[in-house]
Amino acid sequence: MENIARYIDHTNLRADASKEEIVKLCAEAKQYGFASVCVNPYYVPLVKELLADCDTAVCTVVGFPLGQDTLQDKVAQGQNALANGADELDMVINISALHDGDDEYVAREIAAVCALPALVK
Repeated sequence: MENIARYIDHTNLRADASKEEIVKLCAEAKQYGFASVCVNPYYVPLVKELLADCDTAVCTVVGFPLGQDTLQDKVAQGQNALANGADELDMVINISALHDGDDEYVAREIAAVCALPALVK
């Protein structure tokens, strides 16, 4: 049977996640071969260090959890996360803008974060 774990992001985005829980998350990711470990930005450097010897990517969030940060703030969050070792970014779009029909703003927001140098492949 194919290893389905390689398609799964092993995630802990709880506000009260402890270092011990993140270390365990990374150990499980290595054991089972998860695609990435997704954590809040604070833990990115630790996760980068713990996953240095494997193919599991380091993922973090931008605009989490509400998506209400400005476009400029989301770009800055993404730049900071990439500088700290993140390989992937999961961004929460501005749901209010989407509900208001401001598709242009949402598209600009997505394009700006996707244009960050480390994300361009």
